[in-house]
Amino acid sequence: MKRPTIADIAERAGVSKGAVSYALNGQPGVSEQTRARIQAIAQEIGWRPNLAARLLSGARADAIGLVVCRPARFLGVEPFFMELISGIEGELAASSCALMLQVVPDHEAEIAIYQRWWGEGRVDGAILVDLHADDPRVPVVERLGMPAVVVGHPSGAGSLPAVWSDDGAAMREAVEYLAALGHRRVARVAGLPGLLHTQIRDTAFAEVCAALGVSEHPVVHTDYTGEEGARATRRLLSSRARPTAIVYDNDIMALAGLSVAQEMRLDVPAELSIAAWDDSPLSQVARPPLTALTRDIPAYGAHATRCLLRIVGGEEAAGVEDPAARLLPRGSTAPAPGA
Repeated sequence: MKRPTIADIAERAGVSKGAVSYALNGQPGVSEQTRARIQAIAQEIGWRPNLAARLLSGARADAIGLVVCRPARFLGVEPFFMELISGIEGELAASSCALMLQVVPDHEAEIAIYQRWWGEGRVDGAILVDLHADDPRVPVVERLGMPAVVVGHPSGAGSLPAVWSDDGAAMREAVEYLAALGHRRVARVAGLPGLLHTQIRDTAFAEVCAALGVSEHPVVHTDYTGEEGARATRRLLSSRARPTAIVYDNDIMALAGLSVAQEMRLDVPAELSIAAWDDSPLSQVARPPLTALTRDIPAYGAHATRCLLRIVGGEEAAGVEDPAARLLPRGSTAPAPGA
C-alpha cells in the first residue's frame, strides 16, 4: 500500500498542501478549527513525517547512535551490553527517540560511522563506550561538534561529559575481602589491556595487593570471552604458585573459570575462591553461586541517555558519577586453604 502523504490529507480536508504543512508543523497560517481537522485526518489515515524530507529541512533525526567495537557474537553472551541497552531504550521510550546500533571491528570503522551519521543527519548524538587511553574517537567527535556522552572515566573523555563509577574503589573492596579471608596468592583475569577501565583496575589491583601483603598477584589479559577466560584459568591453575583466589573482569569468564576448576578437580571454594565483576542471573544460578561486584548497569544507560538528550535539546549537561560496584559475597568464596 502507498504510504499516506500531505497531498492525501489536503484532498480529504479540502485545503492546500501548504495549509496542511502549516497545521502539522505548528506554524501560523491556518485557523485552530482547520488545524484540528487536518491533525485528525492525519491520525486517521496513519500519516507520519517523511524522515528524508525532515533531514533535508534540517529537523532532528529523533535518533541517537551507539557503536560497539566488539565481535557481533559477543553481544549475545555479554550481559553488560544488553543491560546497558535496556537502560538506554527505557529512557528513549519516553521521548519517542530511536536507537541506532552498529557493531564494528575497529575504531577506524567506528569513526567513519560517526562521520557518516552526523554528516547525513541520521542521529542527533551518540553514546561512546569502551573508552581507551588516548582514545582517537574523542577528538574526532569533538571536532564534528556532534553531541556525545562517554560511558567511561572522565580522565579520558576530553570535553565530553562522562557517566562513570570508581572501578578502583570496587577492585580494592574485592581484594580486601579476599585478603581478609587469608588469601595471599590472588590472580586477576582481566579484559582488554587497551581499555581505560582495565588500566584503572590493573593499577588498583597492583596497589592494594602490595599494601595488603598479597605476595603473588599475576594478571592475565583476555578478550572477555569464555574461551579466553578458560584458557587463562588453566594457565594460572597449572602454575607452580597456584592462586587460591581469582578475580575475573566479567561473569562469562568467571563461569568459564569455575568449569575449569571443576575439570581440574579443584573444590570451589575450599581450594579456590572465585569473584566476578558484574553480577547477573548467570552468576546467581551457578553452583556454587558466584561472589560478584554488582552495579546498576541499566542506570548507566539511562543516565547517559538523559544527559545526551539534554545536550541535544540545547541544555548544559554535566557528567554523572554513579555509585561504585559493591561486593556481594556468595558461595564461590571462602577462607584460603590453611587459613
